[in-house]
Amino acid sequence: MRFNVAQILKATTGASRRYELDEDISGIDDDLQILSSLIGRVVFTHTLDEILVTGRLSTVLQAACPRCLESYPLDVEIDLEEEFVPSVDIWVGASLPISEQVDPGLVIDEHHVLDLSEVVRQYLVIAQTTCPSCRPDCAGLCSLCGQNLNLGQCSCSEVTLDPRLAVLKELL
Repeated sequence: MRFNVAQILKATTGASRRYELDEDISGIDDDLQILSSLIGRVVFTHTLDEILVTGRLSTVLQAACPRCLESYPLDVEIDLEEEFVPSVDIWVGASLPISEQVDPGLVIDEHHVLDLSEVVRQYLVIAQTTCPSCRPDCAGLCSLCGQNLNLGQCSCSEVTLDPRLAVLKELL
């Protein structure tokens, strides 16, 4: 997902370019199991000194349900909005100072190539770590034996009450 943005950096402020994406991103991160291509549209807009990248992208990840721990396909939609900073002045070729606060994944390289890979990887990692349960009525795991309650009831007896809370039970 590398784009040469030299022409847009030379254009007037407000100029933009649109790109349709259909990328195989299976090797973007060893911890992510990608099940489909990354598809969508991105728009590169020349701001005063930077390139603003906006767009909506989607893919499918293999995720683990936080309730029952079963794997399931998770549809992920990314609303992308990031500003990329050039490292070289497009007109004179001189290196530009990059603030220490700028993420290295948001720097346009010395050949005026903007790489979306790291930004997309970060968005996907966040989407995977905040994934919803596999289904709205997921029963989760038994807190005593660990059985997946979606597959049936476990053979555990009634939950024993913590003796420290016995006084509260008497109030009911």
